Amino acid sequence: MRVIAWIACSLPLALTVLAGCSGNSMVMKGQMEGIQQQQAAVAKQAQELQARAGALDRDNQELERLLAQSRQQNKIIEDQLAMVRNQLGGVTSQLARVQEDKTQTEEKAQALTASMKRRGGISISPNNSYLQTLPTLDLPGVQVRRDGDVIRVEMEAARLFEPGTIRLRSEAPNLITQVATEVLHTYSDRILGVEGHIEADPSTGVVTPGGHQFSIAEAMAVYEVLVNQARVTPKQLFVVGHGGNHPVVSNATLEGRQRNRRVELVIYPDQLAR
Repeated sequence: MRVIAWIACSLPLALTVLAGCSGNSMVMKGQMEGIQQQQAAVAKQAQELQARAGALDRDNQELERLLAQSRQQNKIIEDQLAMVRNQLGGVTSQLARVQEDKTQTEEKAQALTASMKRRGGISISPNNSYLQTLPTLDLPGVQVRRDGDVIRVEMEAARLFEPGTIRLRSEAPNLITQVATEVLHTYSDRILGVEGHIEADPSTGVVTPGGHQFSIAEAMAVYEVLVNQARVTPKQLFVVGHGGNHPVVSNATLEGRQRNRRVELVIYPDQLAR
């Protein structure tokens, strides 16, 4: 009886323990599933973050490429500006020397004229006989004309430069050298101007900003060929950029604008100082 009573008393306790173990197993299973779900969510977030990091890395590489390209373009522009500044400085010096020489020549001529008048009333008039003989140039894109007391040899920019640039065409040095050779054959002792011109807007007549610098740069490109390849002495030359201030024909047509954009080799009456 005592044994039966003990079993009867112990049975509820055992059932309680078993029930508790079963409940703990269910709780642990639920926790494991929750942890697995969290791990899956974390893995998914990690993948998304990795994909975003890859996209950002590609964007950064593209930005670095564009930045490097921009720096290269800025360097090219800075070099071109420096070249134009140097050219302008050289042009200013050349113009000052030419003006000084012209002033001295005029003063000498005035003094000589005054002296001759005092001696017998003889006057001296300028000798423009050099205008009677124009250079013979049968070259495409080249025209020769008188303009007052100077002779102008026009060279179309389209024959000299790549479109919209100051880069000389491959055939341009040969054309410039042929022109210089013919000019020097007759006028080896004259001052020569290398004068750049560009076309103006046909609707407004206004030259785009930087037009004078562009025309100077074109003239300087021709100057370099004259000195380095045609072997013209630098002291015989001076460089001027007129922009679009002196068209020879109307800018209303394509043909007119093409002719107005030109570089002229101008033969002046002033003789080269020996």
